[in-house]
Amino acid sequence: MELRGTRLRAGLVEALREAVRGGRLAAGTRLPSSRSLAADLGTARNTVADAYAELVADAYAELVAEGWLTARQGSGTRVARRADPRDRPPHRPLASLPAPPTPLHNLVTGAPDLASFPRADWLRAYRRALTAAPDEAFGYGDPRGRAELRTALAEYLARARGVHARPERIVVCAGFAHGLTLLARVLRERGVRAVAVEPYGLELHARILAGAGLGTPVLPTDERGTDVEALGDLADCGAVLMTAAHQFPLGGALPPDRRAAVVDWARASGGLVLEDDYDGEFRYDGKSVGALQGLDPERVVYLGTASKSLAPGLRLAWTVLPEDLVDGVAARGSAHGAPSAPDQLAFAEFLGSGAYDRHVRAMRLRYRRRRDQLVAAVAAHAPETRVSGIAAGLHAVLALPPGTEETTLRTAARHGLAVEGLSPYRRPTAPPPPAGLVVGYATPSDSAWPGALDALLRTLP
Repeated sequence: MELRGTRLRAGLVEALREAVRGGRLAAGTRLPSSRSLAADLGTARNTVADAYAELVADAYAELVAEGWLTARQGSGTRVARRADPRDRPPHRPLASLPAPPTPLHNLVTGAPDLASFPRADWLRAYRRALTAAPDEAFGYGDPRGRAELRTALAEYLARARGVHARPERIVVCAGFAHGLTLLARVLRERGVRAVAVEPYGLELHARILAGAGLGTPVLPTDERGTDVEALGDLADCGAVLMTAAHQFPLGGALPPDRRAAVVDWARASGGLVLEDDYDGEFRYDGKSVGALQGLDPERVVYLGTASKSLAPGLRLAWTVLPEDLVDGVAARGSAHGAPSAPDQLAFAEFLGSGAYDRHVRAMRLRYRRRRDQLVAAVAAHAPETRVSGIAAGLHAVLALPPGTEETTLRTAARHGLAVEGLSPYRRPTAPPPPAGLVVGYATPSDSAWPGALDALLRTLP
């Protein structure tokens, strides 16, 4: 702070006022003690320091009285949450628009039940990992990620998802979007001009590809899902992004003949399949659908994540790459951020100890029960509503009468329910999807799930 004038106390009061008013001292900021601030003002002699400390304490008291600061025993002096409106700059409005209401219930897809994160097991894994970590683990390290994690992932992916993975082919990323960003840049530098996408999916993924200078032609669809035969008609297409095991958001698995056909296209054209296996661990009915990558590890790039199985806040994901892509992706990964080494070591311990398998099994049972409750409740309350995409994953699609998606979403908002329609997932050139809701039944906690389900039933036509 710059103290102006010859009167130190008045200058200090005004400097503090200006720091709060201008935002340099944000609401809730804890101020130094009067003695610490007095020392910072430029004296170490005890008698003068005592006098300065009294002066600072007096200045604090004046600003507390004015409403700029708050003082609480044991908590120190902090910047007040609300300053006196009379002291706000004249160009700021004294009243603001009310904040939009927070939904009472959340069925938006994209996240697991965060309340079920295995905190105790994760803490044990973190402690064991940090205790055993070598000193070099806290340096810059391998741009592909910690060898301990890549080794654990190679074993797990081979066993659980049928992925042919060697540790040196794995690059650890800070989330799926981070991995896709690295891949898109490498593909563009290698001369790829376009990456085909499914007719329905996350807009974010198409934006990432477009941001790297890649076109995103949209594949057609029919009653069996994405029509990969159309890839042969896309002359400039060097890759395709797919959710083969569980299409997002419609929910079906790519049929076996089309799985083989897309790999055949990649072999014949020299292209790549980018496989987004976003929720591959959660299959409830029938045989498990293995990763597409197992059909040809040199033509399929596997992208996996812990965002659905554990928590998106961990920022842990991985790519399993053909040999000729590893160096390029790893080099860009090291330049654009990756998960911290301690987090990687903890996850490696979590995988190796069996805690991850136990957690996934427990959540699979929990989500299956919720899925069954959702299907039964909808059948009883609105028997004409078809529920689809339920063999796997963390969401279901509820069909709505034609033309009712918007009105149903407005009804949901009135019931305090956050839920999404199918329309936002449509690619610009894809045919309009049928009216429907995308219901993320994994998102609520166990205590919040009954209320969310009830709100959904009251929302349905």
